[in-house]
Amino acid sequence: MTCFDKFFGLKAITLTAALSMTAGLALAGDNNVSSDKILDALKPKPVTRGLSAGPQADPTVQAKEATFLNTVRNRSTRSLSTGEREQIAELAATKPKIDLEIQFDYNSADIAKTSVPSVQALGKALSDPALKGSTFVVAGHTDAIGGEEYNQGLSERRADTIKKYLVQNYGLNGTDLVTVGYGKTKLKDTANGADPINRRVQVVNMDTKTASK
Repeated sequence: MTCFDKFFGLKAITLTAALSMTAGLALAGDNNVSSDKILDALKPKPVTRGLSAGPQADPTVQAKEATFLNTVRNRSTRSLSTGEREQIAELAATKPKIDLEIQFDYNSADIAKTSVPSVQALGKALSDPALKGSTFVVAGHTDAIGGEEYNQGLSERRADTIKKYLVQNYGLNGTDLVTVGYGKTKLKDTANGADPINRRVQVVNMDTKTASK
């Protein structure tokens, strides 16, 4: 092989490595979600008549849910008891929801710059007429690293940060946003507690009355 061949062979290898690295960085940083995807996930599903209607179609159940939500909608996040947090989680389990990988600055409740587009997409989705009048739960979660008390407080502050951003930048009614923190008690990946997928904000549409219209 001549020096000429070696030179261009080396250049080709270097270029391929550079392209591979660029593609990897692009994929790694693409964690934002569109407002349309959020909107679709949070839209109430049509309620069918008959055996498949489910408990959410029962007016009595809906009334009890509404009464409970009214007791927590104007409360500060850190004032919620463990029982109230669990009741919110139980109700949320059957509602339209989406997990957003919103990153925060290290050891902070400040939204990382790379995640601002996701929060903006959330604001746009929650402002859509299709979701008007709904009550949303904004739940903060952490990974398993660190103590329970610390993570609980951090998840609460992060949920509050998202609510404040939505109210200030999108004019959403603060009473329609119920914030709750779960710390590291509800890991998305229980087998890998340190996985970044556990550091998330879950948004739940608690009001499904528009589904039957």
